Amino acid sequence: QLQLVESGGGLVQPGGSLRLSCAASGFNLEPYAIGWFRQAPGKEREWISCISSRGSSRQYADSVKGRFTVSRDNAKNTAYLQMNSLKPEDTAVYYCAIRTSEGIGSCFSPEETDFGSWGQGAQVTVSS
Repeated sequence: QLQLVESGGGLVQPGGSLRLSCAASGFNLEPYAIGWFRQAPGKEREWISCISSRGSSRQYADSVKGRFTVSRDNAKNTAYLQMNSLKPEDTAVYYCAIRTSEGIGSCFSPEETDFGSWGQGAQVTVSS
């Protein structure tokens, strides 16, 4: 069974850092681009980052650019989202997913509908 499991969420003060992990089980993550999304209370889920299958292409939403860094370790079948300089508006449930549409290894024009096998989500709360 294809499964992604996020971990590393928690409560952090503004300006702090967290690193989320997205571990795959039951399948090899390597062929797939990985997308990171988040959903804040009362808001729709939004795309925030994507990393291509080999890690050569990384994309970020403007809201996180310069503060978040996406990476992957295919040998460990895991992707990561390093989040620095966190702000209260970063509070959300964070999800990872694999690209399931055409061009599964690419981050070309990522849309939520291009991704599947969603993880259960990791809560990130930024508050003093």
